[in-house]
Amino acid sequence: MTPWVIRLIAANVVMFVLQQVLGPVLTYRLAVVPGLVLHQPWGIFTYMFLHGGFWHIAFNMYVLFIFGPRVEIRLGSRQFILMYVVAGLTGALLYLPFNWGSMIPMIGASGAIFGVMLAFAYYWPREKIFLFMVLPMEVRTYVVGLTAVSLFLQFSSGGGTVAHLAHLGGFLGAFLYLQWIKYRSPARRFKQQATARVVPRGHGGNHSDVERWSRIRAQDLHEVNRLEVERLLEKVRQHGASSLSQSERDCLDRFTPQLH
Repeated sequence: MTPWVIRLIAANVVMFVLQQVLGPVLTYRLAVVPGLVLHQPWGIFTYMFLHGGFWHIAFNMYVLFIFGPRVEIRLGSRQFILMYVVAGLTGALLYLPFNWGSMIPMIGASGAIFGVMLAFAYYWPREKIFLFMVLPMEVRTYVVGLTAVSLFLQFSSGGGTVAHLAHLGGFLGAFLYLQWIKYRSPARRFKQQATARVVPRGHGGNHSDVERWSRIRAQDLHEVNRLEVERLLEKVRQHGASSLSQSERDCLDRFTPQLH
């Protein structure tokens, strides 16, 4: 397992044990209680470390164990934990307006866990999972189906005892966070800056080369290769594509993903 997946599972298990020892008082103080949210604002964060029973925490930690490590490796530990927290927070924030004034506590890591699931489907949409341990299904299909079911149950029966809106909020928060990461990605900035610099200033070079090199995911490369690629991309940003030697062009071409 990866660092933050281990820490999150450990934190949830510890809090679950404390719930059993200290009883409902702890749960109520740390849960999201819509009618008390202005007096217990920390609940929109702490609720995601509490659970309502053994099978509740077992399912959530199992899903985190299955999907979390690959997502953390793909995003990096810092971005992973930030996405996890954002998904949990948006889960609470989407739940609150529809339950304002209620004194029934809402607990569970499901909003954050659904965010991790969404991230997995975002990066590996065709990966197969087995629904009910039997039926093979692509992750993207599972997420879309889960969204449809959650919407149906929420607005047909009011959700019952399950906070479907928190699940949907987790999906929404993770999706928005992934879009923000994409917006701030070095590849996107390189494409914008290099295109702006190369063409208007007349440095020469080939615009299609800049387009191709903008697809390089430097963060996925070995550190030695990453440093060299980042150096060359910075050179293009500063001086244009024509400033590269043929060997430097070949280096960037070698790490450019091919479109199919």
